[in-house]
Amino acid sequence: MSKVEEFEELRPLLFSIAYRILGSVGEAEDAVQETWLRYDASRTRPVSAKAFLSATVTRIAIDVLRSARVRREKYVGPWLPEPLLDDPYQDPARAAELADSVSMAALLLLERLSPLERSVFVLREVFAFGFDEIADAVGRSEAACRQLLVRARRHMHEGRPRFEADRQDRQELARRFFEALTQGDVDGLQNLLSADVQLIGDGGGKAPQLARAVAGAENVARLLATVYPLMARIDITFEAHEVNGQPGALFRDRDGKILHILTLDTLDGQIQTIRAVINPDKLSHLGPVADAWAVDQEVKQTRKTQ
Repeated sequence: MSKVEEFEELRPLLFSIAYRILGSVGEAEDAVQETWLRYDASRTRPVSAKAFLSATVTRIAIDVLRSARVRREKYVGPWLPEPLLDDPYQDPARAAELADSVSMAALLLLERLSPLERSVFVLREVFAFGFDEIADAVGRSEAACRQLLVRARRHMHEGRPRFEADRQDRQELARRFFEALTQGDVDGLQNLLSADVQLIGDGGGKAPQLARAVAGAENVARLLATVYPLMARIDITFEAHEVNGQPGALFRDRDGKILHILTLDTLDGQIQTIRAVINPDKLSHLGPVADAWAVDQEVKQTRKTQ
C-alpha cells in the first residue's frame, strides 16, 4: 500500500480524533491535512501507520486546542462546537462510545478538561488505544497517562450527559417537536419539553442571538412558538437531520442557504436542551450561509405587519 493509500484509509479515524479534541470541523480538517504533510515529508515508513498518524494528529490537535482556548475565553456569548452531520469513522464494536462522544453535550463537557486530559480520554475511552500508544501521542509516561485518564473520567462522570437510548423514540419526539414548532403550538411544545429545559444560541457576535440562555418549559415554548411561525412566513424552511449523533434540523432561507442548525438532547420522552448554532463561521463547511441579520430584520418587519 502506498503512503497516500495508507493515509486515505485512516483519514476518517484521524478526523474523528481531531474533531473530538477540538470541537471544530475546520480545525480538525486542518489538523488532518498537517498530519499528511508531516507523513509525506518523513523519510522512513513507521511500523504502524495507524499509531504514527494518530499520534501525529493528536499532537497537532493539542497545540491547536491550547491556542483555541485563549480565543474561546474572549468569545461573544455561549460557545458551541461546530455541528457535525456525519461522523466519517465507523466502528460497530464501539458504536455507543462513538455516538455519545460526538454529541454537543459531551463535547461541551470535554471543554472542562485540560488539553492533555481531553486527548487521553478521547484516545482511550472513545477509540480504545493502548496506554503505550497514548503515551507516545501526548509525550507523557504511561503512568502519567493513567493519572490523566483518572482525572478526566472523574470530571466527565460528574456531568456525563444521558440521552434517550432508543433511536426511534428520539426521532419520534423530534418529529412531534418540529411539527408543533411550525404550527406555533405553545401547549404542544411545552408538553414535549422538560420543566428545566434550556434554549442556548451561539452567534459569536456575528449573527443575532439570545442575550442569555432561556430556561423553563413555558418560556422556551412561548419564544419558539412566537418566532418560528414568523420565519415560516418569509419562507424559512427546515430539514430534519441528525446533528452530532442527536436529533436536529438544518434551517434554510428562501434561497436554500443555511441559516442555523438546531440540536435536541432528549431523555425520558422529553427534550432537555435545545442548542442553536447561528454563527456563520461554524456553518460554512455545510454550504452557502444565509445573511442572518437580514433574516432577523425581515422577521421583525413581518411581526409589525401582523
